[in-house]
Amino acid sequence: MLGASGFVGANLLKLMLRVRNDVYGTTFSSPAWRLQEVPASNVITVDLLVPQNASAVMEQIRPGTVFDCVAYGAYSFETDPARIYDTNVIFKVRLMELMGALGTHCYIHAGSSSEYGGRADQPLEDSALLPNSHYSVTKASTAGLVYYWGKHHGLRCANLRLYSVYGPLEEPSRLIPALISAAHKGGYPPLVDPSISRDFLYVDDACESFVDAALSLSPDFYGHSFNIGTGISTSVEELASIARDLFHLEGLPAFSSMPNREWDFRGRWCARPDKAASQLGWRARTPLREGLSRFAEWYKGLRDPTFYHLQAKGHVQHPDESITAIIACYNDALAIPIMCERLVRIFEKLHMDYEIIFVNDGSPDNTQEIIQNISLQNHRVIGITHSRNFGSQAAFRSGMELSSKRACVLLDGDLQDPPELIEQFVQKWREGNDVVYGRRVQREAPWFMHFFYKAFYVLFNRMSYVRMPRDAGDFSLIDRRVIRWMLTCQERDLFLRGIRAFVGFTQTGVDYVRPERMFGKSTNSLLKNFGWAKKGIFAFSSVPLNILTYSGLAFFFGGCAVALVQLVLKLLFPGLAPQGLTTIIILVVLLGSVNLLAISIIGEYIGKILEEVKSRPAFIRMNVIQNGEVRHATVHKGD
Repeated sequence: MLGASGFVGANLLKLMLRVRNDVYGTTFSSPAWRLQEVPASNVITVDLLVPQNASAVMEQIRPGTVFDCVAYGAYSFETDPARIYDTNVIFKVRLMELMGALGTHCYIHAGSSSEYGGRADQPLEDSALLPNSHYSVTKASTAGLVYYWGKHHGLRCANLRLYSVYGPLEEPSRLIPALISAAHKGGYPPLVDPSISRDFLYVDDACESFVDAALSLSPDFYGHSFNIGTGISTSVEELASIARDLFHLEGLPAFSSMPNREWDFRGRWCARPDKAASQLGWRARTPLREGLSRFAEWYKGLRDPTFYHLQAKGHVQHPDESITAIIACYNDALAIPIMCERLVRIFEKLHMDYEIIFVNDGSPDNTQEIIQNISLQNHRVIGITHSRNFGSQAAFRSGMELSSKRACVLLDGDLQDPPELIEQFVQKWREGNDVVYGRRVQREAPWFMHFFYKAFYVLFNRMSYVRMPRDAGDFSLIDRRVIRWMLTCQERDLFLRGIRAFVGFTQTGVDYVRPERMFGKSTNSLLKNFGWAKKGIFAFSSVPLNILTYSGLAFFFGGCAVALVQLVLKLLFPGLAPQGLTTIIILVVLLGSVNLLAISIIGEYIGKILEEVKSRPAFIRMNVIQNGEVRHATVHKGD
């Protein structure tokens, strides 16, 4: 049972376990709230989008029958096109190849009435498909794939085009659960356009269609699609009327003129299940009123309905709250697995869609191999290997350019930036802040380093034309729209925390104690920190040049005044005029040192200009790592 943590998959797994115990269901993450009552021995936690994982599971179980409910894109919040196609098409291609190699006896795929697109009123299975969304396109493509394997490879397989399935364990934000929940309190939920209609199918009937297909599918219909619905169209207005009579509700419901999804169809939406009845012996047996009553009884029997709503809501991955974690790595091979584990744990706790990008910035250790092994187990982990060490600032920029989520979190790979702080970052982000940075209120470092850190931020803010928060390093959460503006800044000599301050937007900080490195020794030093200070000040301040100008003016007028005094003394009081080489030496050394300082400051600015006009890339990507595969990077944007 693939996709057993989903609504239909969970009900189907539980139905099968009532009959036999050699049934296994897969889930992407644990614990899965729909599978709490299922024995742990029957649940396999695995990321099936990683090819090696899918192969390992299939070879270990060697199932005779596969019920496939893995899908993405059916909900309005599942909007990532790449993930829709990867889940609904690419994974299915790999799965078919695996089943062919292992000699799987039967494969039943959970299709969707969405395959018909706008052709909604009792279409035949061989009617032309008119997809109207990415989800619709992918489900229609997989229906064709099933047909190909059934007809040309002789695989016992079928595609079940499920209509609007409802019942226990359904996502509570959906129409029927929301109606049952509101009716339990004596009212109605907000309803969509009353003219929108659906063919509502009780989940037990949907599960029985999988079993009937597996038992009754004849060779002539290998690869065929079957409509799985009641054949009765019920509008939202009619549904509200049934609920009023069934649950004795008072008052009138509030309807909206807008559908809840852009592809929702206004009009009659209904299945023609004749083919399923004649070839599979399946018919829906639960009338809508009975299904609603059974669902209401299940809901009433929950020990804690609030738990149902909170658990389900927590497992919804809202696209507005997706995060890319970008980790700059240099000699951090030992820390990377721990960093990944802690990041996954915090993202799963937050129930957020995420990806993790490890940037191997020319590490001489086995960092690339470690990242490759981790990405083999988790398709959300991506690795980048630079051709040499370009520095952490270039590493962060490299990761930001490849990030695909709504926000980025920047972390050093040595675990001195605690991933657990991301939870507080997210809370501040939800409150409307575009940038949330970590503010180091205490760090493990010698006292003189503390002094120089404090001195730098004071000096920077006095000299710079942008104000940078004190003790705020690179560790931060940055919203996607801020990332876009930061990436328009094309400096080669990067100072990201300064650029972050330069672009503005709403920013706030979160205090934390920065710990020591967990492994190895820090490559940081007083000299390197002095270099960072120069980088920041010369990139965001012209005050050193202004000081030279004012100093030059001061020395000029001072020199004129001294020359005039000398002349007066020489003419009027010859005995008081300074004599000997000491005065000359002091003046020469003073003016010479001032000139050398001025030349060095000007040289710093000229050096930065030279670095920029050469237009060399800020970094070069050598390899990209994903799904355990190391590929040569063909495109880089560091120039």
